Amino acid sequence: MIKLTPGKLAGLKAVSDHRGVIAAAAMDQRGSLQKSLAKERGAAADAHDLEEFKTLVTSVLTRYASAILLDPEFGLPASKHRNGKGLLLAYEKTGYDATTPGRLPDLLDHWSVARLKEAGADCIKILLYYTPYEKSPVNDLKQAWIERIGAECIAHDIPFFLEFVGYDADGGDEKSIAYAKKKPEIVSGSMAEFGKEKYHVDVLKVEVPVEMAFVEGTKSFKGEKAYTRAEALQHFRDAATMTHKPFIYLSAGVSNPVFIETLELAVESGTSFNGVLCGRATWKDGIAIYAKQGAKAFEDWLNTTGVENITNVNNALKQAHSWHEKVESK
Repeated sequence: MIKLTPGKLAGLKAVSDHRGVIAAAAMDQRGSLQKSLAKERGAAADAHDLEEFKTLVTSVLTRYASAILLDPEFGLPASKHRNGKGLLLAYEKTGYDATTPGRLPDLLDHWSVARLKEAGADCIKILLYYTPYEKSPVNDLKQAWIERIGAECIAHDIPFFLEFVGYDADGGDEKSIAYAKKKPEIVSGSMAEFGKEKYHVDVLKVEVPVEMAFVEGTKSFKGEKAYTRAEALQHFRDAATMTHKPFIYLSAGVSNPVFIETLELAVESGTSFNGVLCGRATWKDGIAIYAKQGAKAFEDWLNTTGVENITNVNNALKQAHSWHEKVESK
């Protein structure tokens, strides 16, 4: 059992539902959202667009979520419209420097854990691109970076959510069948590493250990097999055994139907996952509507299709486990 200090316990409760399941929406996309809006509009998207988009998503979807994940760069206006739900704030810069090998992370220049907490954060979230198969000097740098953030969160007694996203260290295509076959080990290895006590991570935000398009016998299957359904279920179980910490799944930009089927597979596998931080699977299809038809049309879409999407996620979370099973409070 993990011992939680009063501040960390309060922060986790603030972002969870009454069962101790994290049913949170994610709206901390910055660079990728700006590019998507500009592409759909055929013209640049500015800071006002990002702020308005985030505010609309937050005001509608937090009626059905336990919390919202935002960024302090464009998300603070939205944080005032979260219907009394919990707030996670991102601490890392968006994206990574493509000119440097290893997808190295960086923190926002004008923010600290103390400042994020002051801005209303109940929890701190960090995204890290990570694979156990990267060169040792690169991973050593990333591990030291996470240790520092963990220590900062301890100093301010606030929960630390670590999201890690895998990649191919050899530069291969992450959408290929070759990567799909490596993915279970990448996810499992990352969970094993960052579940270690020295990092002081409270909740692991993890990818599912399979690529659904390559799971034979699923609705998401595209015809090329990396795993049978039985093997996929076992990959879920194997990854879950890698940590005793609470962990939640991220939606990784897939469509709502694919994410729902993914969660159904997680439930079927019997893993003790503790919820989700779900972003694009709820609001991604509204990007074109906002870009082409404006705020009112997007708000109408959110109130219908967006609500339907998040309701689907909530229904899939009925079998999720409470993180209370994994922690004891000091």
